[in-house]
Amino acid sequence: MTDIHTISEDGFNAAVVAASLINEHTADTVDVLNRLEPDEAAEVLRLLPREKAIEVLDKPELDFGAEIVEALPHDVAIPLLAGMSSDMAADLIQQLRDPPRTELMNGLDLASRNAITSLLAYPPNTAGAMMTIEFVSAPSNWTVERTLQHIRQVERTRETVYAIYVLDPVTRRLVGALSLRRLIAGEPNEKIGDLAVTPITTLPLVDREDVARLISRHDLLAVPVVDKASHLLGIVTFDDVIDAIIEEGTEDAQKFGGMEAIEEPYLQIGLGNMIRKRGVWLAVLFISEMLTASVMQHFEGELEKALVLTLFIPLIMSSGGNSGSQATSLLIRALALHDVKLSDWWHVMLRELPTGLLLGAGLGVIGLFRVVMWQKLGIYDYGEHWLLVGVTVAAALVGVVTFGSVAGSMLPFLLQRVGFDPASASAPFVATLVDVTGLMIYFSVALLILRGTLL
Repeated sequence: MTDIHTISEDGFNAAVVAASLINEHTADTVDVLNRLEPDEAAEVLRLLPREKAIEVLDKPELDFGAEIVEALPHDVAIPLLAGMSSDMAADLIQQLRDPPRTELMNGLDLASRNAITSLLAYPPNTAGAMMTIEFVSAPSNWTVERTLQHIRQVERTRETVYAIYVLDPVTRRLVGALSLRRLIAGEPNEKIGDLAVTPITTLPLVDREDVARLISRHDLLAVPVVDKASHLLGIVTFDDVIDAIIEEGTEDAQKFGGMEAIEEPYLQIGLGNMIRKRGVWLAVLFISEMLTASVMQHFEGELEKALVLTLFIPLIMSSGGNSGSQATSLLIRALALHDVKLSDWWHVMLRELPTGLLLGAGLGVIGLFRVVMWQKLGIYDYGEHWLLVGVTVAAALVGVVTFGSVAGSMLPFLLQRVGFDPASASAPFVATLVDVTGLMIYFSVALLILRGTLL
């Protein structure tokens, strides 16, 4: 693979970089361009062979394709956009600003402009927005020989030829799908309608996660997108689905960390955008944590009487937060995979309640053992009522861990019920909630057990 540092030792030279990339694999070329500034990458792309440049722009791994296209002269950018797969070209056009966006669209040929416009009409993250209209279709009354001849003629203008989509000769509705392998194995004079099978289809407004599940469930290379009258609009290929899954996974991982999802690569995020995406959630969590201070103020008298209780506050809070985060992570994933539905919340609660009790009991035994060992070995003196302190810690752990498990499992259901992304029930959010309630449980248990002794 070309080393960008080696070819740039004497300063950036677009011609040298372009020459070194001509024989490189497209993915490696993209990796090199990602390490350049957009205007530098545009210079290199302009010097690459046209087909190579189109392949590079067609790669979703290219970090700033829109900026590169905007930096190119219009007479260079327009043919590249016209040669790209329609779905990727639509993605780039959507990211452009005006006036370049309008100027480039107006410069495209009518067929390319109409294709991109039709794709941009669909909402983001739907089957219609991610489909390609470059597929191979043929009437059901065509023979195998005629269909193969048609494929030879149009192959270079199609993104993929995983299958041939068989249409009704009159209504042009989708009536079947025929794999390329089955087509080649057919007799030359056999009608393709007799070889085709009923296709698995999806609608254009279906969410991309549902499309991914459909492709995974049926082991498809592509799924046709049809309208309500079964007219074929386009196909969603498995590589587009993989890109969508990676993007969704990235968004969920960021939300799990307690921040808004960021679309740009990390090193390309502006400082202001970074502060906005992270700062809002940090402020929300910080304000929520103020309730913790309020709870401690409420129990200030008890803390003064039994200062030993403060030693176990971090232990109690972290245990509840950890159990809640575990439950939240499990349920967010289960909801995403449709392993559970909203109507299953009751079953989930009945499952998490004994789970939390047993986990809390286990941690409670460990906590009690720790107090006993430290007291007996002389590591720390918890006072004359040390055994009651240990029982208080153990009982509080049972309550806090149980509450954390139940609350953490119910939050994703609640958020999905009111229309929010369940991933927003991130670990920090759950931990903050359990911190506040955990302290209340801890001090309430302490008042019950230690009343008349330390309190």
